[in-house]
Amino acid sequence: MAYKNLLLETHEGIALVTINRREKLNALNMETLSELSAAFTALAQNDRVRGILITGSGQKAFAAGADVSEILPLSYEQGVDFARNGQNIFRQIEGMSKPVIALVNGFALGGGCELAMACHMRIASDQARFGQPEVNLGLIPGYGGTQRLTRLIGRGLATQYLISGEMIDAKRALEIGLVNQVVAPDQLLETGKTLLKKILSKAPLSVRYVLESIHQGIEVTLDQALEIEAENFGKSCASEDMKEGITAFLEKRPAHFKGR
Repeated sequence: MAYKNLLLETHEGIALVTINRREKLNALNMETLSELSAAFTALAQNDRVRGILITGSGQKAFAAGADVSEILPLSYEQGVDFARNGQNIFRQIEGMSKPVIALVNGFALGGGCELAMACHMRIASDQARFGQPEVNLGLIPGYGGTQRLTRLIGRGLATQYLISGEMIDAKRALEIGLVNQVVAPDQLLETGKTLLKKILSKAPLSVRYVLESIHQGIEVTLDQALEIEAENFGKSCASEDMKEGITAFLEKRPAHFKGR
């Protein structure tokens, strides 16, 4: 599929998705969101792709929010639908059984911050800036910002940033657990690739079951989450990769996983 607002390339099992609206600071208009959904649907179905990196075009922005010109005319009912559409797309990304890493190269504001938080991990350039500034526009986050930020950094800090609209620089984002790592801008892509390559060297089914256990377990009680974990542990026990992994460990040789 040809995309108007995205660049997509794959190499050695890794897909790189780049939001390509540089003149708009990679703002997430409805067309771009639709293309993101289509791209992640295709990547989920592509057995040759085992991990995904997502970033923004240029040096200034990962994604500088939603396109506010599309929000201005919305009624109550339209606003609810607008938010639900974005939430569903970000839930799609969050629920991927393949690891998704956001490479935050600049501003990640509003919908851009929400997109980064929907990814499984975040690596930031030391020039990155995060924030949910919707209160400055008479809005609130609508694509999951109030919920994911709270889950990532805790209620007190999330409340502060959500109702003040303050930006969070890369150093502070690392301190509060919003990002996994901060690197120089010219190291961002290579750092993301290195981390994904390390993950791809592990048993594919194990990676999938870990992601599913986290994603499904965070929404339910601890007892229910532990049952999800037990079920996925059982699935891993029944895999060929488990037998290969333990045999290789006992024989002191590298394991050769096949994803079965």
